[in-house]
Amino acid sequence: MSTPWLKGPQRERERRAERPEQAGEVTDAQVQPKPGRPRVDAPSLPRVSLVGGSLPRWGAGAVVAGAVVVIGGVLAILGSFNVVLLAALALAASSVGIYAWARAVEGPRKATDRLVTIAVSSAFVIALVPLVSLLYTVASNGLVRFDLAFFTESMRGVVGEGGGIAHAITGTLLITGLATAFSVPIGVMAAIYLHEYGRGRLRRALTFFVDVMTGIPSIVAGLFAYALFVIFFGPGIRLGVMGAIALSVLMIPIVVRSTEEMLRVVPNGLREASYALGVSKWRTIVKVVLPTSFVGIVSGVMLAVARIVGETAPLLVTTGVLTSTNTNPFDGRMQNLAVFAFNEYSNPGVPKDPYIDRAWGAALALIVIVMALSLVARLISNRYGTRTA
Repeated sequence: MSTPWLKGPQRERERRAERPEQAGEVTDAQVQPKPGRPRVDAPSLPRVSLVGGSLPRWGAGAVVAGAVVVIGGVLAILGSFNVVLLAALALAASSVGIYAWARAVEGPRKATDRLVTIAVSSAFVIALVPLVSLLYTVASNGLVRFDLAFFTESMRGVVGEGGGIAHAITGTLLITGLATAFSVPIGVMAAIYLHEYGRGRLRRALTFFVDVMTGIPSIVAGLFAYALFVIFFGPGIRLGVMGAIALSVLMIPIVVRSTEEMLRVVPNGLREASYALGVSKWRTIVKVVLPTSFVGIVSGVMLAVARIVGETAPLLVTTGVLTSTNTNPFDGRMQNLAVFAFNEYSNPGVPKDPYIDRAWGAALALIVIVMALSLVARLISNRYGTRTA
């Protein structure tokens, strides 16, 4: 029985306990089957697996090895064995074989994925072949003269064998250093204006000219520097500083672009926090924005230096050729590695081999310098770079 003074919820529970069939609840008696009728259970549905088969790990390698063996044997029998032809035919045959096997075992979707993976990997290997061939050729020929004398001696009074690239290394470092000193302040300040201050038509015009300068031919930069100095000093002038100005024309747009990208990485919250403290905009840029993006700017500058250090055409026009060491870029001609390698290879003397060996050695030294600068820039960016996540 229910008690009248009990509260509503408790009275409702008692009422359901007394009359469960009226409360809409299903009792055990209602679940039981009627007499004379067997209980029928719901049919069990088969389990559907969404994961198909898979090729063994050694499958792709086995197909490629088999294609190489079979096609290599056929080419050998026909007497037309060629490594390039073997690689091309083996790639095509193994791609078809892997795709057909994967389609039969894994389905069309995974088979297509494997085919695209093979295509992308093959394109990467094909793009890597010229680079590896170039490095091997330069290293195998340049190591002939990679000794101490080659880096400590100049070509002053040397005819035939002997001599070195000390004067060219000195000129390369001085010209590149001057070009960096000219380019970095201009490029960084231009990037600050474009990102922090620039608005309207002037900003769009400057961005357009920076894009145009990025693709300017290097010989045009050399002719510009030569014409500029001819106006003041007359025809036939050759100076190290002329080469630095020509290289700075090529370097400035790279510095502008890299610095602008680094300024975009700086969170706007840092600027707003500085403005909230009453700091002026120029002090915010100097004290907050530039220190935050400093490492990225340095990496961009080093990549720009690596880009210009191997330029030959503008320096042929502006710096000339010299066999001795010149440490004053404002007085006389100045030699550099790129022009030295070009001149030794294009104008060899008698005997010819010493000149060719020096050209290969200078080219290898230049590649080592460029690779070192690029590696240092990448290490700095990975170690100290700004992280947005």
